[in-house]
Amino acid sequence: MFLFSLILSFLSLSIYILLRRTGQRRGRLPPGNLGLPLIGETLQLISAYKTENPEPFIDDRVGRYGSVFTTHLFGEPTVFSADPETNRLILQNEGRLFESSYPGSISNLLGRHSLLLMKGSLHKRMHSLTTSFANSAIIRDHLLLDIDRLVRLNMESWTGRVLLMEEAKKITFQLTVKQLMSFDPCEWTENLMKEYMLVIEGFFTIPLPIFSATYRRAIQARRKVAEALSLVVRDRRRATERGEIKNDMLAALVDEQGGFSDEQIVDFMLALLVAGYETTSTIMTLAVKFLTETPLALVQLKDWDNSIYGSGTKVINNMR
Repeated sequence: MFLFSLILSFLSLSIYILLRRTGQRRGRLPPGNLGLPLIGETLQLISAYKTENPEPFIDDRVGRYGSVFTTHLFGEPTVFSADPETNRLILQNEGRLFESSYPGSISNLLGRHSLLLMKGSLHKRMHSLTTSFANSAIIRDHLLLDIDRLVRLNMESWTGRVLLMEEAKKITFQLTVKQLMSFDPCEWTENLMKEYMLVIEGFFTIPLPIFSATYRRAIQARRKVAEALSLVVRDRRRATERGEIKNDMLAALVDEQGGFSDEQIVDFMLALLVAGYETTSTIMTLAVKFLTETPLALVQLKDWDNSIYGSGTKVINNMR
């Protein structure tokens, strides 16, 4: 929940521009405070977003410096904008006056070929491929069935007290792996998820391996995840040469005309694992929460589900 809240706040409340210290950028920065050397104000931001009321980190600085202020986050000097007009200007001129960027610490964890970091023709190719796959008959024909099967599989193992958010994350990860590589839940996917969780923890910590054991573990885990995915990519290439066909995202990447390197495919898949993990699981959790609190809406949803699939065939009918 913390990761989702932090990303959501960054996107909805502000657009931040990472300013690298180059000889070409010596303009006057907005007022603010760069905080401690190397660390900046990262600890204050992380601490704020682990509380029930994270807004004061932004509100306090807006009150002191104005809606556009300078700070230092995740190893980078940063201009933080909480001004709607400024944000609109940035979004409307991305790629012209402004260039999308991420802190180096996040780049290290995502990989240099991540879709979030790509630019130019390669980004267009990857984006087009992703969009085409998401709208393909493969997704339409199998996605709902996979969701239903994985939800049922996990619900059957529930005993005693259930932490819904954690279960939603588990289901989301399993579903993403299934769509990417056609792997059903197994020991390999469980081990992959353990390492992946360590990578996620590294996104919002002090990005200095010397000072942060969390970031150090994240870098090591990222290496293990990349190695595991690289083996899958190599095995898939050999299987494709033998004429074996899979209907998943990896198949689309391997078969793409012009070809992608193994490193590009691995970085791309890792980014897709990250992209939907927190957001999807959070939406799933909130859906259950609000349906539980609104019995009439739950009844209407069950009726709609039964009208399409028939009584007793879907997980919705098992909700209490």
